[in-house]
Amino acid sequence: MKIALIGCGFVADYYLATLGMHPELQVMGVFDKIPERTATLSKAYGVHAYPSLSAVLNDPQVQMVLNLTNPRDHHAISKDALLAGKHVYSEKPLAMEIADARELVDLARERGLQIACAPCSLLGETAQTIWRALRTSAVGPVRLVYGEMDDGLVHRMQYRKWASVSGMPWPYKDEFEVGCTLEHAGYYVTWFAAMFGPAARITTFASTRIPDKVPGEVLNMDSPDFTVACIEFQSGVVARLTCGIVAPHDHVLKIVGDDGVLYTDDAWDYRSPVYVRRLMSIRRKTFLNPFKARLRLPPSPHGKPRTKGAQSMDFARGPAEVAAAIREKRPCRLSPEFSLHVNEMALAIHHARRDGAVYQMTTTFDPIEPMPWAS
Repeated sequence: MKIALIGCGFVADYYLATLGMHPELQVMGVFDKIPERTATLSKAYGVHAYPSLSAVLNDPQVQMVLNLTNPRDHHAISKDALLAGKHVYSEKPLAMEIADARELVDLARERGLQIACAPCSLLGETAQTIWRALRTSAVGPVRLVYGEMDDGLVHRMQYRKWASVSGMPWPYKDEFEVGCTLEHAGYYVTWFAAMFGPAARITTFASTRIPDKVPGEVLNMDSPDFTVACIEFQSGVVARLTCGIVAPHDHVLKIVGDDGVLYTDDAWDYRSPVYVRRLMSIRRKTFLNPFKARLRLPPSPHGKPRTKGAQSMDFARGPAEVAAAIREKRPCRLSPEFSLHVNEMALAIHHARRDGAVYQMTTTFDPIEPMPWAS
């Protein structure tokens, strides 16, 4: 599969640093609307620099576009790519409004193309191990799930100094404007949807706790920096997800079943250890075993990601999954319908103040398969 990257900002390094782990993906070149970024990334990784967006879309060799642009540009760039006959793998979110995301999925279907959306952490060893444990009833019937996606007081950190390996600055203004929920909720709602099925209803709360995140600069969007969502799944499972950049760093996931608790510390680490604490009874008392059992993670199918920063993830595993699905003529695990459903969940949480506290889901998807090496 021959691919091109559109958008050469901070996140592009994470993809180019892991694409080498997937030799079936060939990078034809990169492009950014800021020429200096195109030149920097092209030089850093020794890949072709496209002079314009049209040059990418008119290149008959390019089969898939990786849309790594600003989230507010995702819809327009992905639409142009689909119209040009290219498959699309987009950074999250698929679009900033559900109508736009639905348009992309419909367009891809009409043209016989694939469109999928990050994050692909569901395809990692930790997520797949948790999913396997659930399929084997490691903690019995699941009743409740807690997901934490708090990243600390980001506005008090040295975010102006953060840079990628190639020197691209962290886009702090865009990050604050788009909001932590659209940027980060996907890491756990993707897992929830795959493991527990489509969501039926979401009850949400959203608030902006730090209005002046960038002293001296005006933010053009008032996105919440703290959200809480209670998600009811059609399967009967209920999950609570917290996203924020105010509370101390915490990425813990806990899955509570009748027979115990299944948990891990971080969705951003493909090899975050997975533990089980089972219920035990002694005489008249029933309690969680104070000793935890560590579940075996499968070997990394592509090696260890050589990425720097807070994440230890194989970012290219998502595009590789899309390419494999096309090559093998099978449903993609990050299918258009699945990506759309996850996008709707994140938007419902993000727009809680605009769309109301109780949101009825309108999209669904067919069950997806676990990775073959984790079955």
